[in-house]
Amino acid sequence: MWSAIAINYIDRTVLSAAAPHLQSEFHLGAMEMGIVMSAFFWSYSLLQLPAGMLADRFGQKLVLGMAVFWWSLATAVTGLATGFKSLVALRVMLGVGEAGSYPSNAGIATRWFPRKERATVAGIFDSGSKLGGAVALPLIAWLLATFDWKVTFAITGALGLVWCVVWVVAFRNSPADHRRVNAAELAYIRDGAEAPRRDNALAEVPWYRLFGYRNIWAMCIGFFMINYNSYFFITWLPTYLVKARGMSMIEMGFMASLPLILSMVVEILAGWASDRVYASGRLSLTATRKLFLIVGLLMASSIGLAAFAASPLVAVALLCVAKSGTTVAASQVWALPGDVAPRNMVSRVAGIQNTVSNMGGVVGPVVTGAIVGATGSFVPALLFSSALIVIAMLNYLFLLGRVEPIQFNPIPMEARNRDERNVDVRA
Repeated sequence: MWSAIAINYIDRTVLSAAAPHLQSEFHLGAMEMGIVMSAFFWSYSLLQLPAGMLADRFGQKLVLGMAVFWWSLATAVTGLATGFKSLVALRVMLGVGEAGSYPSNAGIATRWFPRKERATVAGIFDSGSKLGGAVALPLIAWLLATFDWKVTFAITGALGLVWCVVWVVAFRNSPADHRRVNAAELAYIRDGAEAPRRDNALAEVPWYRLFGYRNIWAMCIGFFMINYNSYFFITWLPTYLVKARGMSMIEMGFMASLPLILSMVVEILAGWASDRVYASGRLSLTATRKLFLIVGLLMASSIGLAAFAASPLVAVALLCVAKSGTTVAASQVWALPGDVAPRNMVSRVAGIQNTVSNMGGVVGPVVTGAIVGATGSFVPALLFSSALIVIAMLNYLFLLGRVEPIQFNPIPMEARNRDERNVDVRA
């Protein structure tokens, strides 16, 4: 899980680190580069729910394995791009593959870990995104300086192909099917919860019924705002440090990695701390989730202060606080699907949440590029990002209700078939 997300972010970050080279070679303006950065999210966002449905239906092992193979291949062949149109097409292909990662991981976390550890697990597997970006930026900066951008894409794409081999051999969809999991471990994992159903006694609930619940809306809206901010760090941050703060490529690679490295540690600690708070009984699950969400978002709002920093070092320090804040919130965001989803629908709920949230990735790079292109400055773009964080705080405070599993009664399969036959007869 963790390594898949790390590779996921290495592969999607290559383009942002190589952006100054691509802009120069293909004569791309800020708006065009924003569209190229955004193209990944077009397919990535739209396919979150289908990927979650496939993961729930066919198992996370198959879906995640195929996803990593596809996106690794798409990364490797990006070096064949010849201009704006081919870059957009290849980024769309990358998004198709990467869409399967987070919905699958949310389902795996629910199957393999008890409720009392899910925020810790969510923090751990999502922290891979920060390490992936943190490793990618200095590594890619070095590869770009040593080779060229085409070789860099080929090398990073090869990482996922190796991962696929290990995944097929080592992973099982259910802990009950893994030969190294004993009865005591299985009982601990289930922690009194019912094991996932493997029969068709109950028909699946249509996914669109989930939108009748306010918590689903709150999860989607809040995560959209968080992701709008988060994706600045893997799209425009390298360009910001080079063009707005005057850093060299090597300096940029190191400085851009600092917010990601720090936030990786913070996210794991935040997930662990929230699980300890909840386990202590001092706060309910709802209060625990909201507390850590709001604290994280208060930290994230400092992205607006970075716009006015007098020195590059102060700006990077504030960006470290801001990025760490988004990960404190993310440790709770990725625990929420397991908290609220009906039985056997965790990957679908995660897919819905991630579909909407990654629209922030669709519009974020384009809006930032448009603002920078129109004003010639990153200051208004960073202030706009900070304003969205305020909206996210209000959303989690007032729209998010009690954090508990959604309860509705699916129609038994036999009854549904009988009703359909009766309709046919009456017709």
